[in-house]
Amino acid sequence: MFVSIVVPCYNEEESLREFHRQTTAAARALCGQKFELILVDDGSTDGTWKLINELLAEDRNVVAVRLARNHGHQLALTAGLSTVRGDLVLVIDADLQDPPELLTPMYEMMVQEGADVVYGLRRSRAGETRFKKWSAETFYRLLARITRVHIPVDTGDFRLMSRRISDQLVQMPEHDRFIRGMVAWLGYKQVAYEYDRKPRFAGSTKYPLLKMISFAADALISFSMVPLRIATYIGALLTTGLTFVGIAAVISWIFSGTVPGWTSLTLLVVMISSVQLLVLGLIGEYVGRIYIQSKNRPLFLISQIHRRGRLPQLSADSRDDTEKTQLKTLLAQSGPELRRYEEASS
Repeated sequence: MFVSIVVPCYNEEESLREFHRQTTAAARALCGQKFELILVDDGSTDGTWKLINELLAEDRNVVAVRLARNHGHQLALTAGLSTVRGDLVLVIDADLQDPPELLTPMYEMMVQEGADVVYGLRRSRAGETRFKKWSAETFYRLLARITRVHIPVDTGDFRLMSRRISDQLVQMPEHDRFIRGMVAWLGYKQVAYEYDRKPRFAGSTKYPLLKMISFAADALISFSMVPLRIATYIGALLTTGLTFVGIAAVISWIFSGTVPGWTSLTLLVVMISSVQLLVLGLIGEYVGRIYIQSKNRPLFLISQIHRRGRLPQLSADSRDDTEKTQLKTLLAQSGPELRRYEEASS
């Protein structure tokens, strides 16, 4: 068994060295030296990339991946998944909110249950504000109600997956990715491992309010047609209501010759115009995503991969070479091809 650990990193200089210490200890406790720690620098503006290369020089289990620019957490995670070589893949963030030492019990649960995915189910969320806890709880329950795919509530991207899940996930071509939902969509047997989430080890959250709203929008639009249907329902309701208003206005004109209530009429016009703009905005959001997807641009661009040359099938005392691959463009679909190229070059 060879384990790949994929870690998206964006300005994680303060916590990365401690994360490396804890994660490598957890991996060695499970599988000795048969693992790789893939650290993906998502266009960091601090010393994250420099620190990743220092860790690479100290530990040949480290794989350093640098994206050409900041692509966002979900695409950085996809880029890391496209480079894995292991039989099992652990997805975890570098902030140490998700404990690396859970790797062994999650693996044991995977073997016991015969599952392809063991996902972390948050029993508690230490170090987070009441608003964030409330908004996350509301979002996941709303998502569960309006989607046909069963997406577990109170979960993140922290999970242990089989290689076939990882490969199929990379081959899914959508740009606006909600990975925890995409994994749920794939099916297979998936089981929950309950744990208590810790506060951040250092630094600040990389998901402020605006990013949280954008992430929620990606999830809702990617996995549900309900927003478009709500627009249809609102339009039907307004049409019905205005039909009765029109009949009342005609009756009033027939019997009194005047139609009172110009203020009410003005308010109705404003309300209808607002609803129309809202509906157009919803339609525009879907159409815009279709337009971006139709361009078929690469999901991400990797500028550098530094990997010290131990392949999963080689022994721990194999020759220690350093590979530095410069990639101009990498489509997410080319993950398996990239792996074959790396194995041939090593």
